Amino acid sequence: MSSRERILGRVRRALADTQGEDTPIERTYLREHGDRSVEETVELLAENLADYRAIVHRCASADLAATLAGMLAARGAKTVLVPPGLEPAWLADADTEQIPDRAESTPHELDRIDSVVTACAVAVAETGTIVLDGGPDQGRRRITLVPDHHICVVRVPDQVVSSVPQALERLDPVRPLTWISGPSATSDIELDRVEGVHGPRTLEVVLVDSQASEDVNS
Repeated sequence: MSSRERILGRVRRALADTQGEDTPIERTYLREHGDRSVEETVELLAENLADYRAIVHRCASADLAATLAGMLAARGAKTVLVPPGLEPAWLADADTEQIPDRAESTPHELDRIDSVVTACAVAVAETGTIVLDGGPDQGRRRITLVPDHHICVVRVPDQVVSSVPQALERLDPVRPLTWISGPSATSDIELDRVEGVHGPRTLEVVLVDSQASEDVNS
């Protein structure tokens, strides 16, 4: 008898008393930790993003273009990579050359670009994680991995959830998902932290409060 036959025989014996019936699995884990308001959830996201060394900005929708322009100017960015579906108004005030996301762009060409601006699919407050799914306003995965500076815009509160299970409900598992918790970083055997190894060295997140704009206009 081969090893394969012995292993399969043990499996059959172990399953003999189930009679082919599917046994439901009880899933009693928490979907989120604590009972937070929307405002508290957004605050937790901001805290955890900062804890992961992301730079967090907050503004109203009406101020987004000026905020992004100021961030790019402070960075000294001359070029900014733009996904095809990014709202043009977001970069209307930016004094930078806008480079479209092209399939033929080489990694070397992407590495020479100063900054990239994208939206996101969802943000997880409990883990301080931004998730991209390759949507039109986020572009292909490589444009957020090669340039050294990534600015990600999160619409608050619509794109903010408390927990990973809640985020998964919003995501399509067949899409190219990129989960980002702070700038790219790694540590060597002596625990010396090095940033920018597997992605951007600097991650800036803009929490855009659409409700603030509605309150001002009402």
